[in-house]
Amino acid sequence: MKIFERFFSGMRGGVHPEGRKDLSAARGIRALPLPQQLFVPLQQHIGAPATPVVNVGERVLKGQLLATAQGNVSAPVHAPASGIIVALGDHVAPHPSGLPVPTFTLACDGLEEWVELQACDDPFALLAEDIAARVAAAGIVGLGGATFPSALKLNLSRGVQTLIINGGECEPYLTCDDRIMRERATAIVEGISLIAQAVAAKEVIVGIEDNKPEAIEAMRGAARASSMKVVAMPSMYPMGSEKQIIQVLTGQEIPAGGRPADIGVLVHNVATAFAVHQAIRFGRPLISRIVTVSGGAIKSPCNVEALVGTPVQELIDFAGGYSQPAARMVLGGPMMGQHISNTAIPVVKGSSGILALTSDEIGHDEASPCIRCSTCVRACPVGLLPLEMAAHIRASDLSGAVDLGLKDCIACGSCSYVCPAHIPLVHYFNYAKGDLAAQERSKLKQEATKKLADARSERIARVERERAEMMAKRKAAREAKERAAKEAAAKAAEEAV
Repeated sequence: MKIFERFFSGMRGGVHPEGRKDLSAARGIRALPLPQQLFVPLQQHIGAPATPVVNVGERVLKGQLLATAQGNVSAPVHAPASGIIVALGDHVAPHPSGLPVPTFTLACDGLEEWVELQACDDPFALLAEDIAARVAAAGIVGLGGATFPSALKLNLSRGVQTLIINGGECEPYLTCDDRIMRERATAIVEGISLIAQAVAAKEVIVGIEDNKPEAIEAMRGAARASSMKVVAMPSMYPMGSEKQIIQVLTGQEIPAGGRPADIGVLVHNVATAFAVHQAIRFGRPLISRIVTVSGGAIKSPCNVEALVGTPVQELIDFAGGYSQPAARMVLGGPMMGQHISNTAIPVVKGSSGILALTSDEIGHDEASPCIRCSTCVRACPVGLLPLEMAAHIRASDLSGAVDLGLKDCIACGSCSYVCPAHIPLVHYFNYAKGDLAAQERSKLKQEATKKLADARSERIARVERERAEMMAKRKAAREAKERAAKEAAAKAAEEAV
């Protein structure tokens, strides 16, 4: 492993938040009992929401297609259980705003009858296109949190040099990836091998933080017969970020505004690799995931396998409920997760954790003026200037923040974590990104409206032009007819004389 040591020593930025992983790491994955109802949103991924293909009142089987992908960047949605579709309408979503999104309500019948699955006895005999097609049909998205449709990454990354499998799980409290590597390493390794075959990767590296020795041992044992390398990485946040894990394991940096494929690298999460194995080997769509339920306010922190669409409250109840009032509820990890206020929201494909944090865990320090200590600059893993970007954003100078690299910010929260003035820097950046996205949408809408207006004006002008041409032709024909009549009359008069 000497080759990796020189990269580790030169790693930029990062922080060491208190891990709190001991709360749930020692507890094996448990299956959550079947809820009475599941709430399955049409959009659980980056891109366009899925389009419904079943109707209210229809009985569906477990694994049956409920909604198909819409456009290139989208993913289908499947029934997590058998039962009756009792509603298709707005339901609270896993988003801090709590705004509702179109959602199937599925009343589970408890029969757990599966739709007929397309299993494959020899998955390594499949062509790359077939692997990608099956991954797309299974509705698999990035389970590390990005939720980018996995099949699209496979199709865009064929011929990459290096496939990196992310087992970092650097967020505090979260242990779902740790447990899946410990308990399902063989299946994960097969899924990794299928991804490598689909993209024709020349080397495969599995990166796992060194605070997960059992997972490292399990993965190395499962990968022993293959050429893939299982590498122990330093435990530092945000090691699990795509840009950081690439830099650490390959020594390369993604260009500003670029993608990993631009430097011949593809990154997938370990849980995604397991989902690929399930889809290709057994034909099972992505209808469940491992979720860490933890935090100081949870009685019995644990890792559970929950069906997509399960209300968050069901997982909290399964973990024994609250040991004390929760000061903050988080979906995901405490650094990059979403603060939520409603436990009726459903688990979705990207839900890695449900945290109930106490007031002691979150702290209540008030923000004070920036003292320009540059601690945030040293902590930024991307090499940005958080204090300067925040100053531009406060002055409503978004273009200035963009010039300083706002779009390269990975929203890891390291700057906010280390700020001695307790300034919520990452919130400024997320706000600015949202504002920029809204401006971009408005610009696109204006351009589309202008195109429609120009097209309408062109149609009107064309109609007017055609009408004028027709009127000119009619006038010319009428004048020609009149001239002919006059000439005929004159000729007749001459003959009469």
